[in-house]
Amino acid sequence: MEELGRRIGERLVAGDLLVLTGPLGAGKTTLTRGIAAGLGVRGPIQSPTFVIARTHPSLVGGAPLVHADAYRLGDAMELDDLDIDADASVVIVEWGRGKVEGLRESWWDIEIARPVGGRGADTMCGDLSRSAEDLDADAPRVVTITRRP
Repeated sequence: MEELGRRIGERLVAGDLLVLTGPLGAGKTTLTRGIAAGLGVRGPIQSPTFVIARTHPSLVGGAPLVHADAYRLGDAMELDDLDIDADASVVIVEWGRGKVEGLRESWWDIEIARPVGGRGADTMCGDLSRSAEDLDADAPRVVTITRRP
């Protein structure tokens, strides 16, 4: 996931918006870590779940990366309230489907699927008798990239 992200990040420019979708443990933040490396922005790249959004300035004179998590946001208006400079930044929104329409006219929708029903918990309410390390971290992912709308 990280290498795919790096290749994607090397091609992104200010104004690009990416929406990442996938179950817990699918690799959304790992993909973002690779994108950040490809963009040459300051890290560390961590899930923004509790802070909602983080801005990572460029170390190479390029666009900054805004990494947002819309999981706890109720609607598109709450995302808009974050006042993200989508024109001057590369913006990644995890869990952003149905909430990014006001940020840009078009965006990249990236869906990550991972095996379910194997080791580890598939949801927050899943069987937690197995350790978090067993979330099939090394299992292959299926990544679908679509230009929207």
